[in-house]
Amino acid sequence: MWEPLHALLTSRPNSVKAHTVWVIGTALQNNPAAQDAYLKLEPLPTLTSFLSPSSVMYALSGLLKHNAPALVQLNSDGWSRLCQALQDPNIAVCRKTAFLLNSLLTPNETTLSSSSLSSDNLHTPDSQQNQGPIHPNSHAAHLFQPGHALTSVLTLEAMTKHKILGTLIDGLTNPLPYGKDGDKEEVDPDFEEKGVALLRTYAIVCNGTLDQDQKDHLWEWIGKEKMKDSGGLAERWSMSGGKLDELVQRVKS
Repeated sequence: MWEPLHALLTSRPNSVKAHTVWVIGTALQNNPAAQDAYLKLEPLPTLTSFLSPSSVMYALSGLLKHNAPALVQLNSDGWSRLCQALQDPNIAVCRKTAFLLNSLLTPNETTLSSSSLSSDNLHTPDSQQNQGPIHPNSHAAHLFQPGHALTSVLTLEAMTKHKILGTLIDGLTNPLPYGKDGDKEEVDPDFEEKGVALLRTYAIVCNGTLDQDQKDHLWEWIGKEKMKDSGGLAERWSMSGGKLDELVQRVKS
């Protein structure tokens, strides 16, 4: 099923592509067996070659979430395209990219030793860590390969290696115009909320590094936003006051 579906992504017209990525994304969502089957076709270069329209992000999200082997296949070009997607003229692409990156960066509840999280120890769909049946449409792949769903470490590394963090901070502190004609200059509240959530996951949850220049830019920006919305900044960013204070202190330190 996957080969003919994937072949449609290079066909015309564009309406066929749009319907295809939606079907692929739906089939992949929360389905490790489908993820592994599709990943064998090495589809990431094709998917990341056109991240706009935003429907492609749906398929990419379905393939990457809880799927460390897929992140291993996401080469420098793929990460760079995700970075660029944070500044896409289509604001929906920016929102979905920030949300996807936050999902990939958020640590899984399963705790493994740091050695077991390295890319060398992640098993591809063709390898097996333990013997046992893996049934289609099940999460058995996660049971037999505990590292299969752990995407946080790989994403944390990519945040700095591929300049995603810097692009995110620029997008929050100095947002680019967006829209079909690049004529919308007002801040998009949905992207801002998702971007701040990604920043908090990086800086607080994952204890990611911020250089002094990044801290200074964020400190200045948060200060300005507090002056505009002193009583409702935490609510605006959909976080508790305590979580906002945590982020502020991290930037201030």
